[in-house]
Amino acid sequence: MVSDQNGITTSIKPQQVTFIVPGAENFEPTEISDFVQKAQDNLDTALLEFAWNELVEKNKSVTVQELAEMIFGSAEPLESYCAHLLLSRDEVYFTVLESKGLSPVYGPRTATQVGELLRRKLAKETAEKEFEELIQLLRSAKKMPPQDKPPRSSWKTEEKIWHKIESLEAFAIDACKNDDQKRTAGMILKAMGLAKTSSAAVNLLIDIGYFPVHVNLDLLKLNIPTDHREEILSVADSILSSSPDLDELLEPRVYRKQPLYLLKADRVDLTHLKVYAIDVDEADELDDALSATRLQDGRIKVWIHVADPTSLLQPGSIIDKDARRRGTSIFLPTATYSMFPERLAMEGMSLKQGKLCNAVTVSVVLRSDGSIAEYSVENSIIKPTYMLTYESATELLHLNLEEEIELKILSEAAALRLRWRREQGAIDTGTLETRIKVTNPDHPEPSIKLYVENQADAAMRLVSEMMILCGEVIATYGSHNNIPLPYRGQPQSNIDTSAFEHLPEGPVRSSAIVRIMRAAEMDFRNPVRHGVLGLPGYVQFTSPIRRYMDLAAHYQVKAFLRGDSLPFSAGELEGIASTVNMTTRVVRRLSSSSLRYWILEYLRRQPKGKRFRALVLRFIKDRIAAILLTEIGVQASSWVSLGVQIGDEVDVQVEEAHPRDDVLSLKEVEAV
Repeated sequence: MVSDQNGITTSIKPQQVTFIVPGAENFEPTEISDFVQKAQDNLDTALLEFAWNELVEKNKSVTVQELAEMIFGSAEPLESYCAHLLLSRDEVYFTVLESKGLSPVYGPRTATQVGELLRRKLAKETAEKEFEELIQLLRSAKKMPPQDKPPRSSWKTEEKIWHKIESLEAFAIDACKNDDQKRTAGMILKAMGLAKTSSAAVNLLIDIGYFPVHVNLDLLKLNIPTDHREEILSVADSILSSSPDLDELLEPRVYRKQPLYLLKADRVDLTHLKVYAIDVDEADELDDALSATRLQDGRIKVWIHVADPTSLLQPGSIIDKDARRRGTSIFLPTATYSMFPERLAMEGMSLKQGKLCNAVTVSVVLRSDGSIAEYSVENSIIKPTYMLTYESATELLHLNLEEEIELKILSEAAALRLRWRREQGAIDTGTLETRIKVTNPDHPEPSIKLYVENQADAAMRLVSEMMILCGEVIATYGSHNNIPLPYRGQPQSNIDTSAFEHLPEGPVRSSAIVRIMRAAEMDFRNPVRHGVLGLPGYVQFTSPIRRYMDLAAHYQVKAFLRGDSLPFSAGELEGIASTVNMTTRVVRRLSSSSLRYWILEYLRRQPKGKRFRALVLRFIKDRIAAILLTEIGVQASSWVSLGVQIGDEVDVQVEEAHPRDDVLSLKEVEAV
């Protein structure tokens, strides 16, 4: 039975007792607090070091009472208790040799052991001090207004700080390399009074200014390369300075024992054509352009001019390998990360208005029903006349200017092609497409510009049909010449569109069809029917600066045009496509999540109570419907009132929009 300093008596087990203060008889519980305080005041580890020096020399062990006599000159209760505290808390000088009940015997550690333990103790104390300093830094940065927070680079200047911030970042994006990083991040979060979760780590890094408010976590998590290595940039600059055209290299031949050099491939001069390049207004890389004329017999001839990056590159070169590793350019609302170094893509490869440009040109003569009458594939030189946005191209079409008759002919060709493809079973999956441009994305409130494009728009339809036409021609060309290519198709797409005729045309019908479509398939030896496009075969060919598989198709076709052996067999192409397609799927997921984040951020900023028009696409359960916000181009779900049917329009308001948590809550409101 024991009594504490408050006089409360308690029963404890004998094994719970670690020390009995000798000579403490007739002790009053009220004296305990004063006794403990006096003992604390007497503790001095220097006394323990003094005793260790004496005992290690003699290799002598000691009890608590003996140590008390040695360092205090007395073994009275207070001094004995002080000696007990010093020994029980010591991790350096002494170790327990034996325990005789509650009177253990302590022995001095060797000088080597003490030296090592002191080193460890000092390291631990230094680490604890550094950790506490970091926590103070974090708390200070957290309190600062956004404009005064330390820049991201400042957290990397000192290795001891950067190591811990790096661990916190790795924890935030679920990318810890080892348990040490997890442990470090957990300690920081605990010291900051936060939960040990990745979201808490993200918020802390935002609060101290290390992450911008709108940090793209998926970009970090997926570890997608955004910059090009110095070695790649250096080689790209060398290519730009020399600007070789590999198609015009002289090929050695031996004639009567003398070398004879022959031009490998001529370029057709098409600079007399009016050339339209049509793309989004912020496009950096222009891969394709169009020309058209009406022949004397009334038929339409079109030219699809595609940028020719392979005139500067060879398969297997360092630039090519880097592009293959990337697989595709990445287009995000906040930035564009090019497959090629930016200068090389923009200055060396991209089509430029009013400049002589190398191209691969696919020319096609159409029959009156829109089918292909004849075609050719050639190396060419063009001089783009106009660089148009989709909006300006649509305006020109509506103006119907006589001096832009070629644009009108292109539009007519697109209409013929669309009608022909539909007759072949093509399925119209066009819907609304949202584009967002964010300027100054690292600012807490960056500028957001949102564009909603209707894929049925005249200029978009025109460009789309010409790109599809080019893909059909290249597939036919490859098939006739036994060229292994990345042929794309959907042989399983025998969709009975009559089952959807009861649905309104446009986004409602398109979304219903898209939901049952299966993924495209690829073959590398022969064309595969593309049921959705209504084509006997299709090869993506018009974006060699942006997509590696388009570039691979260029390598194959260009080699054939030169009469060279093909760089890739069907098996090699399949292997390349397997790797590239995996990367492309990751990039597609990143692009989709980034776009949705900024759409939700755009909606979050809208005035409370603002109304949006929404189209009911389908019912998910009971009165909960999948809807399309037609002014925003985003799909969501909302409860809709009785009587509302598929294809009806309703008014909705945003109740909640949380981009970081991917939360969008809408409610139907009564139409005005």
